Amino acid sequence: MRWVWVCLLAAMLVSPLGSAETPATALSAIEAKSRQQASADRLKIPARLTNSLGMELAMIPAGQFMRGSPPGEEGRRADETRHPVRLTKAFYMGTTEVTQAQWKKVMDGNPSFFTGDALPVETVTWEDAVKFCRKLSDKEGVRYRLPTEAEWEYACRAGTTTPFHTGPTITTDQANYHGSYTYGKGQQGKFREETTDAGSFAPNAWGLHDMHGNVWEWCADWYGAYPREEATDPHGPDQGEFRVIRSGCWINFPAICRAANRGKTVPVSWNFHFGFRVVRDLN
Repeated sequence: MRWVWVCLLAAMLVSPLGSAETPATALSAIEAKSRQQASADRLKIPARLTNSLGMELAMIPAGQFMRGSPPGEEGRRADETRHPVRLTKAFYMGTTEVTQAQWKKVMDGNPSFFTGDALPVETVTWEDAVKFCRKLSDKEGVRYRLPTEAEWEYACRAGTTTPFHTGPTITTDQANYHGSYTYGKGQQGKFREETTDAGSFAPNAWGLHDMHGNVWEWCADWYGAYPREEATDPHGPDQGEFRVIRSGCWINFPAICRAANRGKTVPVSWNFHFGFRVVRDLN
């Protein structure tokens, strides 16, 4: 039965910093980490913190980046129009997808198909994810929410401009995706056929794990076309039919797990590859 669902889902989904003055150019991992720490020092806040659930969060500095993908990037889609984006406020982001253990501390039950406390919670709708954020906000007295699509891509890239924060390609030693398929000059790897524990793979320069693959991650935005001009703190359309999902998942080809790839689905979807991570506002 699992493979019936896998085949159906594959058919549906595989088809086709420092200050806000940071220039939108590539940063080395050392430069990105340095900018993150410098921003935290300037704001007099920790670069990393742990909340009441034991959830680790990394401070993501304000800055500017090029959202979307350049012409010629393998797997590029028409909705990835490249344009500059400026994010004027720093924020905290969960270093991993919300786990089932964390979910159970806030919500009733566990909706997940693949079960395990360290695995990401999945089979959650957009509203389920928003409800979790609201309850956690009430519990801690600070605002938790889903990331905007722009925040998600900016945090995923961590100063990089390549298809993946790992570089021009990716391997199954770096992320959980359908390893029978390759990207660029990459090599075939494992197809694990299930989710992996949150944080199983090395993080990007800002300390975020699993930004490519494992489970799709809900974003706050309604799906819509990108502007061609510079955007400041974009939040997507005011209304729409689909919500944005990012990162790809364990069943997807690596091209779908690129930093620029945009997924969309109706917000009531609850398939076993939909999870999320949280953002915590600084104030």
